[in-house]
Amino acid sequence: MKNHKVRITCEGSIWKKPLINRIIRRCIEDTLRCENIGVPCEINVLITDDNGIRAVNKAGRNIDKVTDVLSFPMFDLIPGNPPEDWSDYLDAETGLCPLGDMCININRVTAQAREFGHTQRREVGYLTIHSVLHLLGYDHVDEGPMKLQMRTREEAIAAQIPNMSR
Repeated sequence: MKNHKVRITCEGSIWKKPLINRIIRRCIEDTLRCENIGVPCEINVLITDDNGIRAVNKAGRNIDKVTDVLSFPMFDLIPGNPPEDWSDYLDAETGLCPLGDMCININRVTAQAREFGHTQRREVGYLTIHSVLHLLGYDHVDEGPMKLQMRTREEAIAAQIPNMSR
């Protein structure tokens, strides 16, 4: 499998916490590797709180609600079947494939970690994997095959990342 460059642009004051920074970067890179994405990519990440994600959800999706993670894919990709030729997806100026944006709510990370009985590290990692899979075309709009496909990939990827089981 190819090694490739990933540019991760981050915003939000919580991003300055080195542990969260490392977890998110590692999970993005490992998810792309596990999904056989061998093209140089760019992903924008916003780490925010309940108020911030509610504003993003309202502005981006016209849903006035707090959530744990939002994903805004740049392309309509087929889950588990990346393009063989990425040339039409690359930004001419950067040479990178702008996969999209993700927004993670640190308040929900904390609450869900407590609720599910695991660490914040595990929760932020899982939400990052979840979001990257959305950027790669996975979805869970139904409670059937699509959700099962996405959950199966999330768990398989998480199992390959050290410290994600805690």
